[in-house]
Amino acid sequence: MSRFAPVALTVTSALLVLTACGGGVQGTPGGSRVRDPYFPKAGNGGYDVTHYALDLAYDPDDRRLTGTAEITARAGKDLSAFDLDLKGMDVERVTVEGERARWSRNGQELVVRPHDELDKGETFRLTVRYAGTPQTITDADGSQEGWLPTVDGALALGEPMGSMAWFPGNHHPSDKASYDISVTVPEGLQVVSNGELADRSGDGDGGTTFHWRTAEPMASYLAALAIGDYDIRRSTVPVTGNSALPVYTAVAPSEEDSSREILSELPEIMEWAETNFGPYPFASTGAIIAREGAAGYALETQSRPVFPGAPGTGLFVHELVHQWFGNSVTPKSWRDMWLNEGFATYAEWLWEEDDGGDSAQETFDALYDHGEDDYEDLWSFPPAKPTSAAHISDDPVYQRGAMVIHKIRQTVGDDTFYDIVQGWAADHRHGNADTADFTAYVEEQAPDEDFDGIWEDWLYGDGKPAHP
Repeated sequence: MSRFAPVALTVTSALLVLTACGGGVQGTPGGSRVRDPYFPKAGNGGYDVTHYALDLAYDPDDRRLTGTAEITARAGKDLSAFDLDLKGMDVERVTVEGERARWSRNGQELVVRPHDELDKGETFRLTVRYAGTPQTITDADGSQEGWLPTVDGALALGEPMGSMAWFPGNHHPSDKASYDISVTVPEGLQVVSNGELADRSGDGDGGTTFHWRTAEPMASYLAALAIGDYDIRRSTVPVTGNSALPVYTAVAPSEEDSSREILSELPEIMEWAETNFGPYPFASTGAIIAREGAAGYALETQSRPVFPGAPGTGLFVHELVHQWFGNSVTPKSWRDMWLNEGFATYAEWLWEEDDGGDSAQETFDALYDHGEDDYEDLWSFPPAKPTSAAHISDDPVYQRGAMVIHKIRQTVGDDTFYDIVQGWAADHRHGNADTADFTAYVEEQAPDEDFDGIWEDWLYGDGKPAHP
């Protein structure tokens, strides 16, 4: 786009340990968090999700969602119990490996106690049946995410914690998985999600089921649903290794005229991005252009960014370049947000430079000299150390993050810079990385250069650096 000390056990998990002998389970609970510095309740320990299969039905008239989530995961240790993140919704039934499992709710935690112990290294299948009215979640910075009802359907957006409003899961960027998302809606409505449309069929009761598949690993905050009246466009663009990459765009009828020109630029932007950042990392591309005001921001949802109204070229470039930085190379924690936003913002500078506008150096200089005129908080904290969850999407993360990238380019020169950028995207493709991984990678690729001043003053230093 766009807190913690180690905790031994939640109260619920502690009770499960005390009663574990009743079910013959000798393992320990998986843990109700992964110690993210900004979202202490995010994610869960003890297992790794490999696949989500979501079977959903939504009726916009009563705003009721019914769902079955089948989750395939691998136990990281012997487990007597484990947690999932799920905000609201009514849980009807939980099974593990086909056996009824006991479960309880503790805030956003769905605590599951399987009938039989899960052994370390075991792959298991968990099924959760649930229903209700999904919640709209207000983020720490005041933005809204989760399930956003619209006049003709809904828009589901997840950054940073909104996905737990519409499906249970391990909702932290460090646990990526593949997805199958099937959604049944009343006839005449469209459902657009990530990846590729695997199937579309009638359900026999006047509804239509759309089945979307994402084979590449995806963090749950990048999952999206757009339900409503959309005009669908299919085409292809050539990319490295694929002469006909599928393009799937969905446009709200009210945005048809205003979006035509920007969508015509997609092939050129894709070609430009591959030249700069390396091969496109996914099996399809496109965009969801919802009606203006459907959300308060654009979001880089995987393979198909979401825009509330037709975007300008700079924003379109920004969200498409996130497919490399943020979606393919995903942060290990929310502290590393600048690696997403700094690169995507710097891509806007590069596009402007290559399109005959201001050079990246001119943009950098203007920010250094007069940036506080447009961004009052530009120097309020360093990119790698946001002050709280409410500020992980603030200007220092975006603009000053881009300035860090430019300082690297200044130091190493263009040839080495693009080797670093493309190598970083290739070496961490479909994985997770943090700031320490990135700084180490830069130093390895340019061992004769001294980056200490960049890291100390621009990346981690407080206040405005003394020298541009």
